[in-house]
Amino acid sequence: MSLDPEGGIEWAERWDRMFHALSAEPRRAIVISLSEAPAERRLPLPDAAETPNQAMDSETLSNQLRHHHLPLLADAGYVRWSSEPFCVQRGPAFDEAAFITEKVLESVEEIPQSLLDNCRVLPDLSRDGWD
Repeated sequence: MSLDPEGGIEWAERWDRMFHALSAEPRRAIVISLSEAPAERRLPLPDAAETPNQAMDSETLSNQLRHHHLPLLADAGYVRWSSEPFCVQRGPAFDEAAFITEKVLESVEEIPQSLLDNCRVLPDLSRDGWD
């Protein structure tokens, strides 16, 4: 089976890019935080990327965000970010990443226990957010 040269490869690459972008917890946290905020709102960083599972200080997280996580999310079009002030907002393709995180959060009761073991986010997560 071959992919349609009229966009089939691009389609597959978009899915791969989305799953890669969501493969790290700070990036998932940013997408979820932005999903819970009004569409035009900017969120302060590193706050929007923090979760109870992370065991790093704010300065380390900020450096990782600036040099790795935010460029990856921005290159995919999921976010826009700035250094001064250090903040993030939805990008033009934000809905792609938000769709996947929303579906996972809606199905939290169906997630296999092996994915919940030692997780301090999902078992207590309500549809209202990280509370």
